[in-house]
Amino acid sequence: MAKKIVFVCHGNICRSPAAEFIFRKLAAEKHFDCEVCSRATHTDEIWSGHGAPVYPEMRSLLRGEGISCDGKEAELLTRADYDKYNMFIGMDGENMWAMQRILGSDPDGKISLLTDYSGDSCTEIEDPWYTRNFRKVYDQIKAGCEGLLDYLMEKK
Repeated sequence: MAKKIVFVCHGNICRSPAAEFIFRKLAAEKHFDCEVCSRATHTDEIWSGHGAPVYPEMRSLLRGEGISCDGKEAELLTRADYDKYNMFIGMDGENMWAMQRILGSDPDGKISLLTDYSGDSCTEIEDPWYTRNFRKVYDQIKAGCEGLLDYLMEKK
């Protein structure tokens, strides 16, 4: 059975969509069967049922790495998602708290931080919306995605 993974951040326009598309590319390269998406914990980037596209700086950076995120719009995490997916991967502590609130706790231990898999000293992935350091965030996300994929492939 394919793993179903949701990457989660505040607005679903920078970090979580980057993780979604980076992980998809890495998984495809290693022929790892999975379903991957990303979601927001807040409606800041969703209006009248329509989500904002991936933030221009992140979209440009991904494109420069040969990764397309065309068509991606911000989507909100819902309580119903808990039964649909195997893993919920947050970017920072605020995301962890919000996921617990939205999903109604985590009885099956499905929630974790992306940095849990990166093997470096980074404890959270900063929000580039505020720091403007998109390259640093991309590198942190890529390291986390590589570690997550290695972890999942070992468990196979």
